[in-house]
Formats: sequence, C-alpha cells, structure tokens
Amino acid sequence: MGADIEFVAQHTGINEQELIRIHSGTDYLVYMMGFSPGFAYLGGLDERLATPRLQSPRTEIPAGAVGIAETQTGVYPMASPGGWQLIGRTPLKLFDPTRERPVLLSAGDYVRFVPLASRDEYDAILQQVESGEYQATEEYLK
Repeated sequence: MGADIEFVAQHTGINEQELIRIHSGTDYLVYMMGFSPGFAYLGGLDERLATPRLQSPRTEIPAGAVGIAETQTGVYPMASPGGWQLIGRTPLKLFDPTRERPVLLSAGDYVRFVPLASRDEYDAILQQVESGEYQATEEYLK
C-alpha cells in the first residue's frame, strides 16, 4: 500500500478497500509525459478520489509509487522528489534506458491499474520484470 492511502481515505471519506476498487476500476488516459522520463500524467480519476498535493513535497519517492494529485493520478517511474499523495506501487518499470523503447507509456495510451492480492504477488512480478520475463499486457480499447 502507499504511504498516504490512509490520508486519502480520510480526506475522501472512502475506506481503503473501496478506494482501491474505485482507482483500479477506471481506464486512465495518458494526457502527457513530463516531470521525469517516463512520468505519465493520467486523466480520468474518479472525482470522489480527488486529493490535494502534499503541502511540502517529499525529497524521495520510490520508483513505481502510484500517486494522486488533485484530479490526476500517475506513477513515479524512478526514485525522485515529489508531492503527490501515494496510494500504491507497481512493480512495472515505466522507464528503463536499456530497453529498445525506454518509456513504457505514451500520450494517448490508456492505463488500468490492477490490484495485487499480496506482497508475495508484487515480489514475484518484480522478479519477472527484473529478469526480463514479464511483459505488460497491451489491450486496445474501443
């Protein structure tokens, strides 16, 4: 879970499990890329989850952290400073300079988050990602 999921739940009045269900039940449009290589600004956040940025940004957020800022959501592709409210983490690498296509997402893509059942599942996927065995699922939305 993300460091701020309890705060987001309190701010929105939605319990943590429902917050995860709502957040993962939406197809997010990649509005633009920016801030750092591979950082996608994702639009389409359910307005019930809108939460303000931190008043004072953190000096380091881990790679893969999933955050909310106002009416957008996004994933930090690498460890960096940041001020979004953290609600989860993905084992996928959104930016990897060793790949043929270093950036996983592009403006105009759609993203859907999938909740993981356990830390063990996260670790298993992370191991597959690091070994190059895991491929993100690509589906075309009509």
